[in-house]
Amino acid sequence: MSVPGEKMPEPTPTIADAIRDNAAGLKKASNDAGSVEQHPIADQIAADRYLASKQAMSRRNRGLRISRIVPPGTGGTA
Repeated sequence: MSVPGEKMPEPTPTIADAIRDNAAGLKKASNDAGSVEQHPIADQIAADRYLASKQAMSRRNRGLRISRIVPPGTGGTA
């Protein structure tokens, strides 16, 4: 039972969330005249591919589409 005005706890971040946030964030930052360095685009693309493949593997069909092909005129039912 919740108390009125009480904040709900924030959900625990997952590893995928941490990877996504890290790839989107800065690699290095400085102060006093400023210096900012972002993660290389190749690393960001690699992180995106990793997360997409991980999501595909969590699906029921593992990212594969399986179909039965029946040539016309064979009289078979699929």
